[in-house]
Amino acid sequence: MQTNPNNTTTFSGQDLHLSYGGPMIVEGLTVTIPTQEITAIIGPNGCGKSTLLKALARILIPAQGKVEVNDINIHSQPTKEIARQLGLLPQNPRSPDAITVSDLIRRGRYPHQSIFRQWSSDDETSVDMALSLTGLTNFSERPIDELSGGQRQRVWIAMLLAQETPIMLLDEPTTHLDIAHQIEVLDLLKELAKRNNRTIVMVLHDLNLAVRYADNLVAMRDGKIKTAGKPNNVVTAQMIHEVFSIEAQILQDPVTGSPLCIPMMKST
Repeated sequence: MQTNPNNTTTFSGQDLHLSYGGPMIVEGLTVTIPTQEITAIIGPNGCGKSTLLKALARILIPAQGKVEVNDINIHSQPTKEIARQLGLLPQNPRSPDAITVSDLIRRGRYPHQSIFRQWSSDDETSVDMALSLTGLTNFSERPIDELSGGQRQRVWIAMLLAQETPIMLLDEPTTHLDIAHQIEVLDLLKELAKRNNRTIVMVLHDLNLAVRYADNLVAMRDGKIKTAGKPNNVVTAQMIHEVFSIEAQILQDPVTGSPLCIPMMKST
């Protein structure tokens, strides 16, 4: 894999046309993901958010266009090579029965192993670091089934960290979590992007959480990007109307100073 001269990993999708064998869900979409920041993809249900993430993750092959890491098409490279660059946390990941925290995290080291390179001290160091960064060291031998929802998400994130990819893709990482666990997971991702120079792309449904935690927003509707950029530039009453078809007031978040969307109630 070629490396960027500034030791950063570039990531983009160009002229993407995406479908599941039927009508195009995404058509003619181009996106460049800012390096070492958090980008949140937002938009209404069915707009193509998860479809775009699957294409970026090399799960879905574009009917047209390409996804590139460091200016190289990801579909022209071996699977293990890409797995050392891109890590994916899908919606509702499922773990094998009775597996422990450390056993699942160890699976993140698979892309770094081969017939001639089995488990090593480097692998062990990566797993220990992932446990430490996610606050799971004391849970390493616990069965995942015994953990809370937020703790389980941290285990999956730790597995991505053990994979040691510069790019992490997460599809609705806060789904089915209560607000406390949502904040717990998003705080962790924010810290990882800041301290460990990870490029993080995530699909989020909650607009205000996306605005609070993301450095950049990509707002989609009907398979197209309506607008993209810094939250302060993107989140306006007009954007909310065009993307979500609702009226809203945009206030300033008293905690972060970022935009805060307050949907208007329909008159009765």
